[in-house]
Amino acid sequence: MNDAISYRTIDWSTVPPEEHKGETGTSWWRTLQLPGLRVRLVEYSPNYLADHWCRKGHIVHCLAGEFVSELEDGPATAMREGMTYVVSDGASSHRSRTEHGAILLIVDGDFLGAAR
Repeated sequence: MNDAISYRTIDWSTVPPEEHKGETGTSWWRTLQLPGLRVRLVEYSPNYLADHWCRKGHIVHCLAGEFVSELEDGPATAMREGMTYVVSDGASSHRSRTEHGAILLIVDGDFLGAAR
């Protein structure tokens, strides 16, 4: 089976957003699903707090605004425009919150799985 991803461009304005309610606020995901790879443009409303602790691996880049990435065991990092974090599957329990809203590019997939 060939899982190669051919060259493509993404016009995010043509990808319909899916609404996801948080514990507070809302996020909207525009998602491109490819073999072993998911790419999302995610917008957080003001006063957004994720409704769960996530253990999935991600590469998260803040395109606009600011959000806080919280770890379940305590530490929190303010992520501003131009900042990125990377985490592998199962490496931490994390969630996002924002006071004023943010726009993120999030990439996850098989390549972020635990070391084999």
